[in-house]
Amino acid sequence: MTKNSKIMDVKDILDLMNTGKISAREYAVDVCEKVKQHEHLNCIKSFNRDFLLDSAQVADQKRQIGEGGILCGIPFIAKDNINSKAFPTTACTTALMHNKTGSDAPAIELLRNEDAILGAKANMHELAFGITSNNIVTGPVRNPRNHEKIAGGSSGGTAAAVAAGIFPIGLGTDTGGSCRIPAALCGVVGFRPSTNRYSAEGVVPISHTRDTVGTIAKSVSDVCLFDSVMSNAQFKDKTMALNTITLGIPKEVFFDNLEPVVEKVVQSQLKTLESAGVKLKEISMSEIWSHNEAFGFPVALYEVMRDLPKYLARYVSGMKFEELVDGIGSPDVAGVFSSQMGEDAMPKEAYDAAMNIHRPKMLEIYETTFKANNLNAIIFPTTPLTARNIGEDETIDLNGVQVPTFPTYIRNTDLGSNIGAPGISLPCNVESDLPIGIEFDGMPGGDNELLSLSKSIEMTLTS
Repeated sequence: MTKNSKIMDVKDILDLMNTGKISAREYAVDVCEKVKQHEHLNCIKSFNRDFLLDSAQVADQKRQIGEGGILCGIPFIAKDNINSKAFPTTACTTALMHNKTGSDAPAIELLRNEDAILGAKANMHELAFGITSNNIVTGPVRNPRNHEKIAGGSSGGTAAAVAAGIFPIGLGTDTGGSCRIPAALCGVVGFRPSTNRYSAEGVVPISHTRDTVGTIAKSVSDVCLFDSVMSNAQFKDKTMALNTITLGIPKEVFFDNLEPVVEKVVQSQLKTLESAGVKLKEISMSEIWSHNEAFGFPVALYEVMRDLPKYLARYVSGMKFEELVDGIGSPDVAGVFSSQMGEDAMPKEAYDAAMNIHRPKMLEIYETTFKANNLNAIIFPTTPLTARNIGEDETIDLNGVQVPTFPTYIRNTDLGSNIGAPGISLPCNVESDLPIGIEFDGMPGGDNELLSLSKSIEMTLTS
C-alpha cells in the first residue's frame, strides 16, 4: 500500500485494483492495521479480521475471472442499526447486544451484490436518538481531529471511521441530521437522500416518515457511486457550469447566532463560490418555521413508540419493547423514552396535525420559494457551531450562553429531514482548528441534480 492510502477515495482504490496495482486483500490488510491504530477513537462496534481478509480474497478471485461487481473488493462500514448477516445489529443498546437478524438490510444487500465488503459495524448514539455519539453503553465516539471532542451523531462512528481513513466510505442513517452533522464535525461528506429513495427495511427505526439510510464518504463522487447502487437508479452526472447555478441564502434561522469561526469560514466559502460564477440569492421562508416546529418532534416521538416495537416483533424473537426501554443506558435517550411511556406521550392529535396540516404547508412554502427564485439549492452552515467536548450532552456554550445541545446542533439540518428533501454536507476548505461543514439542500426527489451540483461545487471549494 502507498503512504497516501489514507486519503484515497473509493474511485482511487478501484482504479488501483482494476489495474492490478493493489489487490483487495492487500487493501484489506491495510484496513485491519488502521482499525488497530485507531482503537482509541472507539468508532467501531464489531469487526472480524478473518472475515474481511477472506472476503477480500474472494473479491480478488472474482476480479481475476471478470465476474466482480462495480464495487468489487471495496470495504465499507455500516452504522450498527442497519441489519447485517455478518455482524450483530445492536443499535448500541443493551437489550440488542446479541441481536443477529440473519439477513442484510436491502441497503447492505445491494452493495454486497456489487461485491462491496461489509467490513465492520460502527458505534453510534444509542438507538440513534442523539447527536453526540456519547453512548454510555458502548462508550463515546471520539473526533479524529481532537479526541476530547464529539464526533457528532447519531452516525458518529461511521463519520469518525471515514475521517480517520480506516474505511473509505460508510453507511449511516439520518432522521434529523444524523449523517450530515457528524460528517460536518469530522470533516467529510455526508449525504441524506430524499426520503424513500433507499429502502429503510431492516433498519432499527425512529420514524418511518423521517428515517433514511445515508452515505458518509471522502468525496461526492463516492456518494454518487453508492447512491446509484442503493437507489437502483444509475447516477447521471449532469455537469453544471457554475455560472448556471443559483443558490438561495435563507434570511431566517440558518445563519442566526453562529459561532464566529463558523460564520467566518462559511462566508469565505460563499465568496469563493460567488467569485467562481455561482449566483447567490437571499431568500425568505419565514412562515415555514412554525410548521417545522409543530412537525419534527411530534412525528419522531409518536412514530418511534410504534415503529420500534414492530422492528422487535419482526427481527428480535421474544423481546418485549419494555425490556428494550429498561436496558437503555444513556440518560438522554432514557429520558426520551420514559417521557413517552405515560400520560405525557405525544398525542395522536398533534401527530395528525403534523402530517395533515404542517407537512403539506412546509412543502408548499419550500417548493414555492424554489420556483419563485429559480433555485438549484439552498446553502447554509451544516451546524451553527463546531464540535464540543464529550460529555456536554445537555447544554453547550454558544457565544457565551448555555444552549440545549440537541436542538442547537440539528437546527439547520432538521427542516430538510421533515420535508424529505435531499441534503449534502461538504467540508469547508478553509483552515480551522475543527472541521466545519457547509450544506446544500435540494428539492424532494431532486437527488440527481443535487449530487451533480455538489460535484461541481466540491471541485471549486477544494481547488
